[in-house]
Amino acid sequence: MKIAIIGTGNLGLSIAKGILHSNGATTMYLTKRNIEGIQEFEKYGNVTVTTDNAEAVRESDILVFAVQPGHFAPILNEIKDLLTEKHVILSTITGFSIKKIEEIIGTHQYIIRSMPNTAISVGKSMTCICANVKGQKRIDLAKAIFNRMGHSLVIPEEQMQAATVICASGIAFWMRLIRATTQGAIQLGFDANEAQELAMYTCNGAAELLISSGNHPEEEIDRVTTPMGCTIQGLNEMEHQGLSSSLIKGITTSFEKISQIRKG
Repeated sequence: MKIAIIGTGNLGLSIAKGILHSNGATTMYLTKRNIEGIQEFEKYGNVTVTTDNAEAVRESDILVFAVQPGHFAPILNEIKDLLTEKHVILSTITGFSIKKIEEIIGTHQYIIRSMPNTAISVGKSMTCICANVKGQKRIDLAKAIFNRMGHSLVIPEEQMQAATVICASGIAFWMRLIRATTQGAIQLGFDANEAQELAMYTCNGAAELLISSGNHPEEEIDRVTTPMGCTIQGLNEMEHQGLSSSLIKGITTSFEKISQIRKG
């Protein structure tokens, strides 16, 4: 695949690393206004670092846009006359709809929106993907790219805001749960480093159990709860204190906020 990352900031770099480390590109162009910090990527041999977006577009088939939202429309206007029937437009820009992209470059292009989260930097992103009518023909290609950096799911575009809350904001929600578990472990006598290690790897193991087995969370909960045992007593106390309802309320409150931002 001939890939260009247009806007190689933190997210663009994470995507580039994921693709390069999995040998997912025959050639790659990385563009940025100041290329000093990314020139080391040319050591890969098949990578060209440049400030010239037009050059990157001409030499690539898949164009991954990872720029700031305010810069996206000007860049699309800059390169739209260079686009051919081979190009796949893959946007990672939050809040920039497919309709707005089509208004600039037309409905005849393959256009795909994606919403990765910060775990993409460690190859564990949950990335949601949607596409215009033409882009549906390249949706498997987008999935293949993002599956190199975690897991991807195709959803309708109208669910992208909700996915942002669950997957992008969700990283922060899970971090807070891990932090709370860490604090509990410290109270039980572990030092801070041990406590965080216990919390992190237990959280990771819980997720892997569900991913590997396909089970519902309650099935795995049943495996570790016994009648009158410590686990069920702890779970019940958490529920009495509002654990599940607080999480759900936090998620819906975040969604209300992101919906207000979009209307504004």
